[in-house]
Amino acid sequence: MDLYELKIGFIGAGNMAFGIAQGIIASGKVPAWNIIVSAPTMNNLPRFKDKGVSITLSNPEVLQRSRLVFLAVKPHIIPEVLQEISGLVSGDHIIVSMAAGITLQTLEQLLPSGSRVVRMMPNLPCVLLEGAVLLSCGSCSGQEDEVLLKSLLGACGAVDSGPEPWIDAHVGLSGSGVAFVYVMAEALADGAVKMGMPSALARRMAAQTVLGAGALLRDSGKLPAELRAEVCTPGGTTIHGLHALEKGGFRAAVLDAVEAATQRAQEMGRQQKML
Repeated sequence: MDLYELKIGFIGAGNMAFGIAQGIIASGKVPAWNIIVSAPTMNNLPRFKDKGVSITLSNPEVLQRSRLVFLAVKPHIIPEVLQEISGLVSGDHIIVSMAAGITLQTLEQLLPSGSRVVRMMPNLPCVLLEGAVLLSCGSCSGQEDEVLLKSLLGACGAVDSGPEPWIDAHVGLSGSGVAFVYVMAEALADGAVKMGMPSALARRMAAQTVLGAGALLRDSGKLPAELRAEVCTPGGTTIHGLHALEKGGFRAAVLDAVEAATQRAQEMGRQQKML
């Protein structure tokens, strides 16, 4: 397929939709004028228009003018949106849901039989084209759809695929995990302030520390434990700091946080099935 001719739609105009749209446009594979975005009000649409994207207040219009449609609305709105557009969904459409906790089974039940459905879980850094995206295809969506999405979304960050249970784990790891990293960065800065550093400088250095550590972890090919060992010297500052983290239960707290977020995503999926 010639991606340049692909018609893409977004239902929902929040930050995640904007980030994904920016990535698609930045890739140069699809021109902005082949993208359309809908929202219930004009509040979030001007920034899309500024990028050359078509805007509308009509969800059905998105279906009529697109082949690949991203559902970028809150999970509790998904049933209402699908009820509105289901009559327009054909075998040519690929419906990609970014809603946490809404299972492929639920999506397929709310759409016509044979609909091509994909679950996609991005995270907030997609707005800066540094996201972590995981895909899982439905029963009627095949390898071709997965390859298309990976090619299209590559500019948004790291894109991978896997079985649906991994999606909920990805919510805990990369979706909610962004907030966990922010708490860590905040604590690092607070620690420096406690030891006498000015607050503004501490925040800048904490942000750069997180950024640099992440880039090194991604690009070096080394395991986290290997990089940690490279920072630690016998009897040095880092090993003393790590000992304090261990005494505070840091590692277990992070494990528990990922588990709790994952379990909440699973719970949301079960609740949606009961509606």
